[in-house]
Amino acid sequence: MTICVAVKVHDCLVFAADSALSLDSGGDTLNVYGHGNKVFNLVKGLPVCAMFCGMGNIGKASISSIAKDLRRELSAEDGGIDREAYTIEEIAQRAKEMLFDRHYGELETPPANPHSLEFFVGGYGAGSDIAEVWKIVILNGDCAGPVLQMGGTDAFVLWAGQPEALNRLILGYSQFMPSALLRAGVEPDKLAELIDSVRAETITPLAESPMPTGDAIALAYFLVDVTKNYVHFLRGADTVGGETDLATVTRHEGFRWISRKHFYPRELNLETDHA
Repeated sequence: MTICVAVKVHDCLVFAADSALSLDSGGDTLNVYGHGNKVFNLVKGLPVCAMFCGMGNIGKASISSIAKDLRRELSAEDGGIDREAYTIEEIAQRAKEMLFDRHYGELETPPANPHSLEFFVGGYGAGSDIAEVWKIVILNGDCAGPVLQMGGTDAFVLWAGQPEALNRLILGYSQFMPSALLRAGVEPDKLAELIDSVRAETITPLAESPMPTGDAIALAYFLVDVTKNYVHFLRGADTVGGETDLATVTRHEGFRWISRKHFYPRELNLETDHA
């Protein structure tokens, strides 16, 4: 599992994720690896980024490798995007075609249910001064999206993966509260209205439109770290953990890594062409 966080404010969009990848079988976690790559630069030189949670691979291909294949295709002179006229929706649609239509669709044997993948594409389209986030979801063999997230909202925080800690922190209630209310006798047709009423009283909006880039980065770090520590003290495996990979995109500076892990000592980090 994982935690993915997006923070959008006027000045930037921040994507952040942990590094844990779990090996599961029959509902049991057999192992947790600490060096998964879940945040990506999709087009060199452009303010476009991606992140994912859920399945770490489709067949024999890791999502990290598929993201690099997508980056190569988007950047190609023949068949790549028009760098002067692209949209984030267009890139998200190309991601959907790569992930689902090609890789997932070519599997001889689909993964056993339940399985899911959430893939987020975000950034600034050509000539746009507003960042967007689009999401693609593969769930038990079906694919939804790309779907625009929080369209028209100046500032927001999105999270996915293992949401419980941030649900409690930001929304003010557990993801299990709806089922608890139904067991307590709340009528199903009144549940949505009741949840909306609770949320209106308990939600804590943490992202504000004028927030500077540095503070948006700090907020994303904090939210990932909260989830890491919450999961660490729960019973069971640390399915959220490892280093936090974090990147930001702005209209003027484009894509910038703020924090990323490396496969080799940092002082030897001269190579830049990896996700």
